[in-house]
Amino acid sequence: MKSLRVFLGLGSNVKPLQHLQSCQQYLNCSFKHIRYSSVYRSPAFGFDGADFLNMVAEITTAFSPMALKHWLQKIEDLHGRDRSKPRYSDRTLDIDLLFYGQHIIKQNELYIPRQEITQRDYVLKPLAELAPDWVHPQHKKKLSTLWKAFSENNVVNLQRLENFS
Repeated sequence: MKSLRVFLGLGSNVKPLQHLQSCQQYLNCSFKHIRYSSVYRSPAFGFDGADFLNMVAEITTAFSPMALKHWLQKIEDLHGRDRSKPRYSDRTLDIDLLFYGQHIIKQNELYIPRQEITQRDYVLKPLAELAPDWVHPQHKKKLSTLWKAFSENNVVNLQRLENFS
């Protein structure tokens, strides 16, 4: 299988610096070509909880989408992810498969591109920062264009973290 550009959303609100840095170590050891966005602090969405730290990683991989999803879930599990909790709850580590090349996939519990991309500032901003010219396969617009429209029409409550490493 051919290698594709893949974008991952990374987030945590339980010991977030520790878990995001650990996740980066796993990704850095597993993929040859990897880039990261800045890290953004945002309020918890859908529940009252501690602020989240969010970022996006771009990797190049030949993993199939389902194999990659299962591998990413193992990383979440290694970081103490509790899947019995409600969807909107505290997370040690959340890794979402945002884009898998330009593929549109709807099978089982796998939906790519993720719907949250155009609905959540903490997903769209780091994506647009990392890959402003990437074209969303469904909306047929660059991420920078989608971010500009989003930020003009919505309240954005993000704080960029300096010196995250």
